[in-house]
Amino acid sequence: MQNIINMSKINFLLFLVSSAVVGCVAVKSNLVSIRSDTDNGGLYLPGGFGAIVVADSVGPTRHIAVNANGDIYAKFSRSRKGMGGTVALRDLNGDGKVDSMVRFGNYEDVGSSAVGVTIYNGYLYTSTVNQVLRNKLKAGELVPTSPTEIVLTDTDPNVARNWHTTKPLAFDKKGNMYVPFGSPSDAGQDLAKFGPIGIPNGKGLDPSPELGSYGGIWRFDAGKVNLTQKDGRKYATGIRSVVGMMWNPQDDNLYAVMNGIDNFHTIYPDLFTAWQAAVLPSEPLLKVTPDANFGWPYAYYDHIQGKNLLQPGYGGDGKTIGRAAKFDVPVAGFPGHWAPMDILFYQGNQFPPRYKQGAFIAFHGSTDRSPYPQAGYIVCFVPLAKGKQSGDWEVFADGFTKVDTVVNTSDAVYRPMGLAEGPDGSLYISESNKGKIWRILYNGDKNSFGNDQLAKMELRKTSRSYIKQPDVIKDNLQRPDRLAGGILYNTYCASCHQRDGKGDNSRFPPLAGSDWVTGDKTRLINTILNGLDGEIKVNGQTWNGLMPAHGGFLDDHAVASIATYIRQSFGNRASSITTGEVSKQRK
Repeated sequence: MQNIINMSKINFLLFLVSSAVVGCVAVKSNLVSIRSDTDNGGLYLPGGFGAIVVADSVGPTRHIAVNANGDIYAKFSRSRKGMGGTVALRDLNGDGKVDSMVRFGNYEDVGSSAVGVTIYNGYLYTSTVNQVLRNKLKAGELVPTSPTEIVLTDTDPNVARNWHTTKPLAFDKKGNMYVPFGSPSDAGQDLAKFGPIGIPNGKGLDPSPELGSYGGIWRFDAGKVNLTQKDGRKYATGIRSVVGMMWNPQDDNLYAVMNGIDNFHTIYPDLFTAWQAAVLPSEPLLKVTPDANFGWPYAYYDHIQGKNLLQPGYGGDGKTIGRAAKFDVPVAGFPGHWAPMDILFYQGNQFPPRYKQGAFIAFHGSTDRSPYPQAGYIVCFVPLAKGKQSGDWEVFADGFTKVDTVVNTSDAVYRPMGLAEGPDGSLYISESNKGKIWRILYNGDKNSFGNDQLAKMELRKTSRSYIKQPDVIKDNLQRPDRLAGGILYNTYCASCHQRDGKGDNSRFPPLAGSDWVTGDKTRLINTILNGLDGEIKVNGQTWNGLMPAHGGFLDDHAVASIATYIRQSFGNRASSITTGEVSKQRK
């Protein structure tokens, strides 16, 4: 990270100036001199709150951190050596807006799910999928010039193929660092035979071999470097995928938000309807105590029924509890596939005191609730007391999508991602599509804050299609007059490539305007039949993921229908594909 790269001449001059300021800019940026944007940066907030857009179009960022002097650090979702995977942001004139942006960090991400940056004990920690790095921060420096230390390395040779592993960090008061290791499979299926999504076989391996090295959170000595997983202690298990976690200073415990499993209707159509698959299983908030076990992959949490249930891959049917009864129960549960990305326990004094008794959670939004509207895309607040939920969760920040009904993930203009608290008690929110960062301020009377200020936000819970529970019939977006190819596409393909064929700007490449699907017919046919593993280039961008094979459960006519639909939809104008052409390739 010693190298400063991608720095324009003007930013270099700003960097020199900002270095000389020794961080006093943030002191100037106080509530007296800063006013919220007239439109609150497009956000809807409780009464008395306002927002200012600190930075716009930074790039596809993940988590953020704010230093004691007000400098902001954001992690890009993808990075190659020489590109600069971290961006440092500084307000030079005290107006609350970023004046200097500098990319730095000479490291490489092996996947697209890397999350973040964390400031702890004077160090800037940067997490990639397979490493945790750190640099000592020096007073006045925007870009750290200290040597980069490798804190932790994930030695799993297949880590780049593990979509569910990220390396967010949490630190307790005793000098310990906590790191999650997500599981490669969706629900404990046999990866060697069926790939990470587990289609078509939904049966889980019992006992799950993944729980030895995955599916949990490990604790390490925060004072040490050059660690590997074996240097830590497994702190908790039964946790599929964690992107956001934080140590709560109020009750001195670790909390995490977990991404739940997918594909209930696709894999178990006789047990779960499309509606159930859209809203289940829950994305839970976990209070992670030593040796806790939250049941993945054997169990899942149903927030509608308010209990753990046996996972269908292990004999469950949406009602049976069985051995799920022995696992720890989450603090709170949110609708399925909302994708919680970050959690923050507020410690400042700018907001009303009630916000110190609970957790802010950022939801990135769903990709796989089809045929129902995609959902999430908000920041909420969960009231807590003594480690338990003390009231209904509340919509704290909304307006990111810019549309009411999100049919495809790409319809959402912004997707909330990271949370950070500023030195003056402001709340910072980042989003991953364009790289916009908001700063939330409170200018009202803290003593009179109550239900009146929350009322309008409460109405949004029942009026916005991406927040409310969908109606089984009215909110079903499937068109009864669609041809077979469209129906099959929306059943097997839309959860990744989206109903509009534009992908999700992260893991799944677009089909719209793609010569990969409109060019050589045999390439598309073979991809649907046999799956795809490894790097491909689509519309000038490199994608590196795994698509499961569909030939084992789709006949030649179905494959031809899907392929033709793709080649003649989303603005594509290619020729059709016949059943005979598919049969030839299958042989």
